[in-house]
Amino acid sequence: MIGYLQGTLLRSSPSRLLLDVGGVGYEVHIPLSTYYELQHLERGARVALNIHTHVREDAISLFGFWTERERQLFERLIAISGIGPRLAQTVLSGMPPDDLIAALAAGDVRRLASIPGIGKKTAERMLIELRDKVRDLAGELPAGEPPTDSDLLLALIHLGYKQAAAERAIAQVMRQSPDLPFADLLRASLKLLSRA
Repeated sequence: MIGYLQGTLLRSSPSRLLLDVGGVGYEVHIPLSTYYELQHLERGARVALNIHTHVREDAISLFGFWTERERQLFERLIAISGIGPRLAQTVLSGMPPDDLIAALAAGDVRRLASIPGIGKKTAERMLIELRDKVRDLAGELPAGEPPTDSDLLLALIHLGYKQAAAERAIAQVMRQSPDLPFADLLRASLKLLSRA
C-alpha cells in the first residue's frame, strides 16, 4: 500500500492532482483543504502528501492529504457504514478539519448535516460512530457536554428502536455504568436491545 508520496506537481484541480514521482505520474484525489494548500504552488513545485490507498475489485485509487490529521479523519470516516471514499472526500471538502472535529466532539448534528451530501441521518451516524474516536485528534478543542439519557434515547430511536424499549435499556445501562463514554453507553444499550 502507498502511504506517502513526494514528487513534482504536474497539475492540480480542486478534486485531484497529478504528481510525478520518479517519472511515474500518480493521479491523487484530494479534498479542498489540501487543494487550498497547493493553490499557491507553481507547476513543477515539490509536494509531499500523506496517502490513503483505496483498493476495490475494479480500481485502485489514491487519496492525498496535506496533513496526517486529515488522512486519519478520512480513514475514520470511511470506516462508517454508508460513507465511501468519495463521500468522505466531500465531507473534508465541506468543512475544515478543525471545525469537523469540533462539531463531532460537541455532537452538533445541524452543523454536520450542513455539509453537502450529508443528510441528518448520516450526520447522526457519524456522531454515533466518531464522537469518541476523534477526541485524540481534537487536542485542545472543547469536548462538549457529557452524554445524557436523551442523547442515547434519540440515537436509539433513530436507529429504529421503540421508545419504551430504548428507555428500559438506557436505564439499565446507566445504573450499571453511568460514567462510560457515549459510544460505549450506546453499544451497551444496543447489546441489551438485541437480546430482547
